[in-house]
Amino acid sequence: MARSSRVFERYLFAAFLHRQNWSNFTTLRSSITKAARLPRMDYQDAVCTLNTLQTNAAALEQVRRERGNPELQLQAMRAFLQRSGLTVDELDHLNIIHVTGTKGKGSTCAFAEQILRNYGFRTGFYSSPHLVQVRERIRIDGQPISKELFTKYFWQVYGRLDETKEAHGGSMPAYFRFLTILAFHVFLNEKVDLAVIEVGIGGAYDCTNIIKKPWVCGVSSLGIDHTSILGDTIEKIAWQKGGIFKPGVPALTVKQPDGPMAVLEERAKEIGCSLQVCPELEEYPVPSGSLQLGLAGQHQHSNASLALQLSQAWLQRHYQPDEPLPSSANEHSGLTQAPPFQPSHIMLKGLKDTEWPGRTQTLQHGPIAYFLDGAHTTRSMLACVRWFSEAAAQLERAAGVPAVRVLLFNATGERDSAAMLKLLVPCHFDFAVFCPNITEVLASSNADQQNFNVTVENMLTRCLDNQSSWRTLSGQGAQPSAELLIPGSFPMVAERRGTDTLVFPCILSALQWIGQGRDPVLSVAGKRVAPVQPSVAAKAEPLREAAKIHVLITGSLHLVGGVLKHLDPASTA
Repeated sequence: MARSSRVFERYLFAAFLHRQNWSNFTTLRSSITKAARLPRMDYQDAVCTLNTLQTNAAALEQVRRERGNPELQLQAMRAFLQRSGLTVDELDHLNIIHVTGTKGKGSTCAFAEQILRNYGFRTGFYSSPHLVQVRERIRIDGQPISKELFTKYFWQVYGRLDETKEAHGGSMPAYFRFLTILAFHVFLNEKVDLAVIEVGIGGAYDCTNIIKKPWVCGVSSLGIDHTSILGDTIEKIAWQKGGIFKPGVPALTVKQPDGPMAVLEERAKEIGCSLQVCPELEEYPVPSGSLQLGLAGQHQHSNASLALQLSQAWLQRHYQPDEPLPSSANEHSGLTQAPPFQPSHIMLKGLKDTEWPGRTQTLQHGPIAYFLDGAHTTRSMLACVRWFSEAAAQLERAAGVPAVRVLLFNATGERDSAAMLKLLVPCHFDFAVFCPNITEVLASSNADQQNFNVTVENMLTRCLDNQSSWRTLSGQGAQPSAELLIPGSFPMVAERRGTDTLVFPCILSALQWIGQGRDPVLSVAGKRVAPVQPSVAAKAEPLREAAKIHVLITGSLHLVGGVLKHLDPASTA
């Protein structure tokens, strides 16, 4: 009976989305393909054409073939780069800082980029994923490249690859490969002084690893993630991450567990480079109170230390190009400790000025405080829980009143949702809300946030499973019968009567229900509000009456990005 009820729910959800023109992906893909053939060459056309590379049959088939022989991935990437008009050797002019890791690699890159920008260097920064707009992945001087610049270089690179595809079996690079190639073109043509490059997945066979001569490499905290690609143990994952090391190029790592640390050390010896372990942030000799981080959370301390060491190594190479770095004097000396130097005032200001949206970020909208963190592994969720607990408690003390707590959660891919949710239970949420990474159902789709690799039905199934896991983990007993509420022609809310959990069809409908008209940004004139049945509205009475509301949004960077699209209008400008 429960299984038939769940199937019925999913059927109704899919039917509802079909009426809203959300599930008709075949038509959408066809229209995008036509746009690629007859582009108007504006920004939205560029993004729509880029999105075809998510589903390009030849690209997907190539990825499947390469999984059995990962070295083919780098060969293919080099070939695509050459077809685009660049050689691997030209990348050496970018003076690259190459960073990998399981968690914290993006924050490390953000710290390092800000520090070196504060020194007056023109910086390039390539990261993934994007939160709201794809051009966020390619930054110059800390800012996403403009729509005009993205459009200009996109069509240049796409045109060269498209012109040569017939001679190469019709092959085009997949989405992430293309963006990596595009970033290299942008940075070289815009003449940056350095490029901070964040690895996509893994390291050894990641498409960014065609870089031959970076100036310095870094490894942030290691953990379990992407096991189907990188391996099912932290040691196997460490082997992949250590694959970015290069002969004679200094490498730095934060402290790791003994097993993966031994693997990184062995990789450094095999490849022929030094490997140093960063000191604790508290070990740097600085005046009391002068070391402040722009990114909140205790877990950012190791990222900041790694960024200081990477920046120092880059600066030494820049200002003393003919002198060997202390860290590379003996390339086969094994693992050593990086010394805690005295950071310059420019470095300290860089750490303080760093911003990295969607990671331990807080937004205050009237009585509602949103806590956003894209944690998507158990280790990063532990850090998120610690940060949220401290930050929320601090706000409650300042306000002098308790807040109603709401969890907005989603997870994607192979992530262990139940394990992450288990860590969130002690936060004592009054409501647990689940929704797919669909920004809104009521409006036309946003090309920057389209993902054709996951079906709507799979997204809904994941939300319902997450809801069931939460009920079990929070001790709410067996699952009661469910009713599916689809008022009028839209939107659906799956309500679990007698519980504090809800599932919404999109991010906007979830935010509107949580906000209850009290968020001045969500309540702008002309914003259509998703109607819900009276029973669902009644459950929100505590939200309407609360003096303060604290909302933690976590589990997926894509979810966080969809939320920021609605809460931070400037992010879509």
